[in-house]
Amino acid sequence: MWEAALAACFGLIIGSFLNVCIHRMPRDESVVWPGSRCPVCRHGIAAYDNIPVLSWLLLGGQCRHCYARIHWRYPLVEGLTGVLFALCVLTWGPTAEAGKFMAFTGLCVAMLFTDLETRLLPDELTLGGLGLGLVLNALVPQQGIFFSYILAAWPAWAVSVLDAGVGAAFGAGSFWAVAEVYARVRGREGLGLGDVKMVGMLGAFLGFMGVMAAILVGCVAGSVLGMLWIWARRHEAKSYELPFGTFLAAAGIVIAFRGEGWLKWYAELGQ
Repeated sequence: MWEAALAACFGLIIGSFLNVCIHRMPRDESVVWPGSRCPVCRHGIAAYDNIPVLSWLLLGGQCRHCYARIHWRYPLVEGLTGVLFALCVLTWGPTAEAGKFMAFTGLCVAMLFTDLETRLLPDELTLGGLGLGLVLNALVPQQGIFFSYILAAWPAWAVSVLDAGVGAAFGAGSFWAVAEVYARVRGREGLGLGDVKMVGMLGAFLGFMGVMAAILVGCVAGSVLGMLWIWARRHEAKSYELPFGTFLAAAGIVIAFRGEGWLKWYAELGQ
């Protein structure tokens, strides 16, 4: 359990950095310099006021200097990242595979809230995550259920990279095709290129079967919950821009933890 607790503390720290990325990346600002500061009064935030979750609670969700409200997203991202990192260790143990999925869930958390707040998915997260997923699947192989059957003689790392590459290409390609058809039929953009790149990133980490499952879960959740949100907030359905990347990110996290079990269960149905 101490490994999970250590991972949770590490996740809190990474979550604090993800908050910087969520705020600055869509604005094309550096995530390195300057240091953390209040977005209202621009006063620098001292280290003792920058302790994940705890500082927000002690300050009552306010800036120490100008008393401007600090958005609840900050402790939520930190706490959620800490929980997910702990779950990675509890699921895969203190292993390199747990580290790979820590990277994946961290990227998903960042994209979930970035798309929710700004309707933007920065290339640093999508394309950067796609490249990282391919590299990590070479270093920490995972065998896709489909490719491991037909390429049993291949090295594990080669099967893993092939699975990740096909997953990335299939995910991005299918979403690009849907976006093109929608734009031609409806005369307006339905899915942005950010969503296309993001699905490529999901495929690079989750593989071919995993990205298909994530797309299915994301589409169902986006359709049902999105329509309920539009109805509850009385938005105009035709003009409301649904943060679809938010649902895809959440689906990716779910599949990362539960997808292997679901896919094995599905494969056993055909035996």
